[in-house]
Amino acid sequence: MTLSNSVDAQGGLESVGKPERVASLTGIRAVAALLVMLTHAAYTTGKYTHGYAGLVWSRAEIGVPIFFVLSGFLLFSPWVNAAASGESSPSVRRYAWHRVRRIMPAYVVTVLAAYLLYHFRTAGPNPGHTWEGLFRNLTLTQIYTDNYLYSFLHQGLTQMWSLAVEAAFYVVLPALAYLLLVVLCRRRWRPGLLLAGLGGLALLTPAWLILVHTTDFLPDAARLWLPTYLVWFIGGMVLAALQPLGVRAYALACIPLAVVCYFIVSTPIGGAPTTSPAELREALFKAGFYAVIATLMVAPLALGDRGVYARFLASRPMVFLGEISYEIFLIHLLTMELVMVEIVRYPIYTGSMWWLFIVTFVVTVPLAWLLHRCTRVRTT
Repeated sequence: MTLSNSVDAQGGLESVGKPERVASLTGIRAVAALLVMLTHAAYTTGKYTHGYAGLVWSRAEIGVPIFFVLSGFLLFSPWVNAAASGESSPSVRRYAWHRVRRIMPAYVVTVLAAYLLYHFRTAGPNPGHTWEGLFRNLTLTQIYTDNYLYSFLHQGLTQMWSLAVEAAFYVVLPALAYLLLVVLCRRRWRPGLLLAGLGGLALLTPAWLILVHTTDFLPDAARLWLPTYLVWFIGGMVLAALQPLGVRAYALACIPLAVVCYFIVSTPIGGAPTTSPAELREALFKAGFYAVIATLMVAPLALGDRGVYARFLASRPMVFLGEISYEIFLIHLLTMELVMVEIVRYPIYTGSMWWLFIVTFVVTVPLAWLLHRCTRVRTT
């Protein structure tokens, strides 16, 4: 059982072969986007400093690894399916064009809106609000610098580091597919060898973390580069390799295990509530646990479970939110800042996390839907 095409994690829905499977994969994108919004609501209302509970809220950033696992699965699947069926590999040119036309229109609109909005707002230090910062953010190159926090970080676009990482994965994926399926597997369907190759690639993440934590010749933003998060994408690529084999994963086992792992990594073992833990040990634990949690959350949907979990994510409300999840991800920090200042009127690092989350959700969803309608890819 295979998907004929793909659904991109942050990039949206394309043509597919199994509507019920696609519905649940779209629904989990909504979960990922809302988790990202929740962790930012927790940060903005000062909940990160509330001991273990603060760490639990901060780990809602697991939404980003879920997006990355989805991308690994859904974008690698066409290459795997072609290899398994003996067909020719997907067109790299077509793949690249689809990535650009799906990701960039809504992103460019968001970046320009953020720069315009903050031109008329005084919102504290905003080093990215320069012409060079605009160019860097528009081209998703803002993380390739030293002193990233004081160079190109725009206050309304702080979450876009993850989109820059996603774009880097888009660029290297055809090369990875060639390396794994052509060089390693010699154009034959060898799933065992493919899985071994993916395991070898996963070791790049700990190797990179060791490098950036024990040397000082790389820019400090190197901790935000693709190798740090490659293991999350590989979690999805492993699922893509398992799917043609008929392997099944069941939510009854996967989701409780994911929840247990979530509360484990919410201890100080995963470091302080920050994107990049300061200590090597913390960074390794966090990368590993996040890969396991996100892969476990996607696995039942990718590998054939049709139970309550899949049906809930395939429900109409979840699919609706999933279809605009990319736009929610793009604009929610802009709307949250406006809600914080203009509607709930909380001073920074105070107030109700849940009230901020709910009001931001209410404001964000219609704007995200409008952005989606205006920039979506239209098929004929």
